[in-house]
Amino acid sequence: MNLNDTDFELFAVPARFAQDRAALDARWKELQREAHPDRFAAQGAAAQRVAMQWSVRINEAYQRLKDPIKRASYLCALNGSPIDAEKNTAMPPDFLHQQMEWREELDDARDAAALDKLRAEVEAGRARALSSLDRLIDEKGDYPGAARQVRALMFIERFAQDIEAKSEQWGQ
Repeated sequence: MNLNDTDFELFAVPARFAQDRAALDARWKELQREAHPDRFAAQGAAAQRVAMQWSVRINEAYQRLKDPIKRASYLCALNGSPIDAEKNTAMPPDFLHQQMEWREELDDARDAAALDKLRAEVEAGRARALSSLDRLIDEKGDYPGAARQVRALMFIERFAQDIEAKSEQWGQ
C-alpha cells in the first residue's frame, strides 16, 4: 500500500463509477484490520502514528468510494474535470428548468400529499441523474458532462433536505 495511491488502487477496484458495495465493504474491513493501530502497539508510538495515518486514509477513501456523488466527484477530479461547485454552478439547461418547477412546487405545497408527490419526483430525478453518471463516466468517459451532472445531483440532495425540513415543520 502507498499513501499516494488513488482510492481505487488502495481498494483494488477498477476506477469506474459502478462499484460493488459489498466488495467495497469487505475490502474496507480487510484494510482496517491490516492498519489498525492496536496491531502495532508492540512496535512503539511511531508505528502506531503511521498506522493511525493509514486508518484515516482508508476511512477517507471508503467514504468517497461508497457514496455515489463523492465517487463521481472524485473520478471527475482524477480525470481533469473537478466539480468546483463553489465557483462553477453550470448545470444542464433542462435541469435548471426542472429545479425552478420543483422549487415552486415546494413553495406551493400545502399538505403531506403534495410533499409526498414532490419527494417521489425528486427521488426519480436522483435515480435518473445517477444512471446518467454511470453512462457518462463508465461508457462515454465524458468527465465534463459528468461534472455538470454531479452539480445537479448536489442540488437534488440539498433540495431533498429542504423537502424533509418542510415536512418536519409540519410535524410529519
